[in-house]
Amino acid sequence: MLSPNPLPLLFALLLCLPLAIVFTVTTTPEPTAISSASVAANDDPVTGYASVAAAHNGPMHKPTEEPPPPPPPPKIKNSTATNSAEGRPSTSTAAATAQVDPKGTPGIESLSPSRDKIGPRKTTLPPPPRMKNATAAAAAPRPPPQPASYDDPADDAFFQVASRASAKAKEPRKVAFMFLTTGPLPLAGLWEMFFNNTPKDLYNIYIHADPSGHYHHSPFRGVFANRVIPSSKRALRATPTLISAARRLLASALVGDPGNYMFALLSPSCIPLHSFNFTRDVLTRSNKSFIEILDDEPGAFDRWAARGRDAMLPEVRFEDFRVGSQFWALKRQHARLVVRDVTLWSKFKLPCVRWDTCYPEENYFPTLLSMHDRRGCVPATLTHVDWWGRYDGHPRTYRAHQVGPDLIRRLRSDRPRYGDEHPTNGSVLVRNGRSHPFLFARKFEPKASKPLMAIADDVIFKD
Repeated sequence: MLSPNPLPLLFALLLCLPLAIVFTVTTTPEPTAISSASVAANDDPVTGYASVAAAHNGPMHKPTEEPPPPPPPPKIKNSTATNSAEGRPSTSTAAATAQVDPKGTPGIESLSPSRDKIGPRKTTLPPPPRMKNATAAAAAPRPPPQPASYDDPADDAFFQVASRASAKAKEPRKVAFMFLTTGPLPLAGLWEMFFNNTPKDLYNIYIHADPSGHYHHSPFRGVFANRVIPSSKRALRATPTLISAARRLLASALVGDPGNYMFALLSPSCIPLHSFNFTRDVLTRSNKSFIEILDDEPGAFDRWAARGRDAMLPEVRFEDFRVGSQFWALKRQHARLVVRDVTLWSKFKLPCVRWDTCYPEENYFPTLLSMHDRRGCVPATLTHVDWWGRYDGHPRTYRAHQVGPDLIRRLRSDRPRYGDEHPTNGSVLVRNGRSHPFLFARKFEPKASKPLMAIADDVIFKD
């Protein structure tokens, strides 16, 4: 047997070496699938871990190119009506324009499908914050019942008689104190002291009281006994009945005594700020009425349109409409004018459709006097009232513990607001030198009667 030759064996080994290298290279596993998955999920460690596991699973899981969109939400037939039912405007349009980065990068709402795919989205607004003021937060009360007509044939006949009363008062000139109330006069004790020891031929008292009040005994005694006018009827806020009540008082005073020269309307919460003699002198020496007449008040248009946008036309144009205090003092000629009026009453007697801006008694008298005899009026009220910071339709009420000499002196020292004084250049108020004294003040609570009577002789009636 021949010994093997090493050369052929070496040659055969060299021929097989390239095949071994090729086989080794083609069977080495690729690491690129795992490293690329890890890089793609680098922002979320949980997602990155799942991606690596998927790469290890290899061909057992078929990769997806894009996740399927979520199912669309149920359709809303009228999203505006849905949100508006809660008393707030709809915000579905704002919700549809979700925040998206202008470069194309998803923003806050990036996980939601685009608006083109699912349409606008309903957004629920948070509930309104609770109001600390329980009065303001409470629902507005319903307006008083409105009759079909405020015409009263008995009133019409009575007013015609009163309008024919003498225009000139007999001497001595008297003051008609007219109280418009729905019940007893809680400050009657103070008024008794006011009229005490005063000659009866210098004044008269007239009371318009709600006849629906039932009392075992008459609540009006002393100087107020038998002073309720027979034509009294029920009077309600936000209705022309307050105008009618004041007109009945004027008619009763015109017919009742030809000596009545000045007619002062008062509320049950009013008090005198001076003695009777001082009060009478101011009123009877004037040849003008004292009634607040304001022509540029905020909210005047809403008051004018309270019965309907054009309901006051053509008799009362908006430029002729005026605002003023409910309480005034009219001279005899103007009292006759009020009871004789038919034209303006035909508009102011209409029921209001906007009762929250309906204050007929604060508009009828200033408008009527302004249209007929503006120069015959001092455009200011002599009844002090504090409206500062009040938005509920009621002025400040003075409590018993607040009554004292300092309060009376402060109320006396205030100056009336005159309707013909207007700011110039937006800041400077032009005054004409007038300064009539306040004769009355309101509102005082019933419990204030005793402390008021305690300082009456030494403070209130000491001029």
